[in-house]
Amino acid sequence: LQQRRGLRLSAPAAIQVTVRDALNQALDEELERDERVFLLGEEVAQYDGAYKISRGLWKKYGDKRVIDTPISEMGFAGIAVGAAMVWLRPVCEFMTFNFSMQAIDQVINSAAKTCYMSAGSIAVPIVFRGPNGASAGVAAQHSQCFAAWYGHCPGLKVVSPWSSEDAKGLLKAAIRDDNPVVMLESELLYGVPFEMSEQAQSKEFVIPIGKAKIERQGTHVTLVAHSRPVGHCMEAAAVLSKEGVECEVINLRTIRPMDIETVEASVVKTNHLVTVEGGWPQFGVGAEICARIMEGPAFNYLDAPAVRVTGADVPMPYAKILEDNSIPQVKDIVFAVKKALNI
Repeated sequence: LQQRRGLRLSAPAAIQVTVRDALNQALDEELERDERVFLLGEEVAQYDGAYKISRGLWKKYGDKRVIDTPISEMGFAGIAVGAAMVWLRPVCEFMTFNFSMQAIDQVINSAAKTCYMSAGSIAVPIVFRGPNGASAGVAAQHSQCFAAWYGHCPGLKVVSPWSSEDAKGLLKAAIRDDNPVVMLESELLYGVPFEMSEQAQSKEFVIPIGKAKIERQGTHVTLVAHSRPVGHCMEAAAVLSKEGVECEVINLRTIRPMDIETVEASVVKTNHLVTVEGGWPQFGVGAEICARIMEGPAFNYLDAPAVRVTGADVPMPYAKILEDNSIPQVKDIVFAVKKALNI
């Protein structure tokens, strides 16, 4: 009636959604959409998930679609890989990716290599997902970032979301992909609300794997990060903007395949590059970005050496003050940008 009267209707407003709820929504929508999709892992069913990502799904879909497993990562990861080989679409949750080390033979030797070794006749459409990187006060054996580990391996796709839209769109894309996908989430982001657009609220919303996103436009320096450090970069950019330095912030979103073209285009514009990650420096994601820039056309546009901001090159300490000094902070990014700009 309002449209007939010539009145303009406003579009539905964006809403605030936590990363936890965005992941839950993605799982719910994909379980409903495709009966081949199922979720398995420790405590994912009756307990609603260790981090409540799978809240309500067991009650809705039952024992065959949401499966509690024994504490045996190699065992249930192997079951999931076998199921994927016969064209089911398992979502295999690791309570933390540190525990995926128990199943790395299944992830690498079984999932990642089978399509190539079978000359393309056997696809493995599986998602390995769970929290990755540092949490809070859980020490060395629960605080590693595996982006570089899994990003190193041909045959895998590796995604690492920051916002709620990232989480929903990338998880849905990963479930629909015919290749094994490793999805590295951040436990510290699960409860953080982000604005979710009307488009992202659609059941058909997916984010293409392999495409980075420019979160903030800038002209003086390019900041590249993934997962939680993207937020740190946004905070650092806001601080530096008050000092007249405009940072372009790139949310990498996908580790493999890496969208180096977006990074190159930004470096051509800003002439400076700073990479930020929570992982260790040696052979890290930032090291790969720097090498790719050096080997490509954007190198000739750099006015200063690229700078990496990483986690400290030590096992994660337990004490909070040591932990804080082992993880990149906003002040570290600000310092790195000023170093790159020589100010």
